Amino acid sequence: MKNIYIIGVGLIGGSLALDIKKHDQKVKVFGIDHNNAHLEEAIQLNVIDAKANYEDLKHADLVILSIPVDAAVTEIIKVLDLVSDDTLVMDVGSTKAEICQAIDQHPKRRNFLATHPIAGTEFSGPKAAIFGLYQNKTNIICEVEKTAFKLQEMALKLFADLGMRIRYMNPEAHDKHIAYVSHLSHISAFMLGKTVIDKEKNERDIFDMAGSGFASTVRLAKSSPEMWTPIFRQNKTNVLETLDEYINNLKHFRDLIHDDDFESIYSEMKNTNHIKEILNGIQ
Repeated sequence: MKNIYIIGVGLIGGSLALDIKKHDQKVKVFGIDHNNAHLEEAIQLNVIDAKANYEDLKHADLVILSIPVDAAVTEIIKVLDLVSDDTLVMDVGSTKAEICQAIDQHPKRRNFLATHPIAGTEFSGPKAAIFGLYQNKTNIICEVEKTAFKLQEMALKLFADLGMRIRYMNPEAHDKHIAYVSHLSHISAFMLGKTVIDKEKNERDIFDMAGSGFASTVRLAKSSPEMWTPIFRQNKTNVLETLDEYINNLKHFRDLIHDDDFESIYSEMKNTNHIKEILNGIQ
């Protein structure tokens, strides 16, 4: 690959650009972003080599779409309309069903690979891009059989070079499972942060009393609303299902406290400690 175009030069797209450039110094990475300040910043930080626009996509070997998922559904059509028959186009969004459905009948469907690298931080923008973000991280690939074989090979080599693990899944299963392990986590963090802010009007009290447990639990509440609102909208059905289950568990835990049933509370927490073994097994 010689020419790589990143549409959306924030944390995810920018980190991909940094790792790709580090691995292959002959590659030239171009940035496309509606925010010109982001492009200027990305150039200053050496995240990208130069600015570009959609008309330049005909020169691309690889296009990575890294923008909010609602915009991605419409922009992917424009991108596929412009690229050559040999160009690989990937998205990296946190929902997969809607974008896969949007391009299912596109003449260049074979050029597209639906991916979701399970990686990130709570920060955004070009300055958030970091080296090694994808090392030992899982990358979910959906509908791989609909992508041209030679483009599959190109993508898999890139992911291997970046140190990623691959997992294959259909788009509907992806969206259902990711609602539990990612989307619900962000909602919980946002609402915990809101609860504390609403209750503690004196911010000094919050910061003076907050320990590492609070900081780590609420960390995701610093994430971008511009990115997460469209995710919740697209994955509404699955998010509502996970929220209903979560709320039921919270209500149950509240009832145990209300009823002074601390033996059951101990059992609930002890059983949940099993999560340590599960998480250790996937690291």
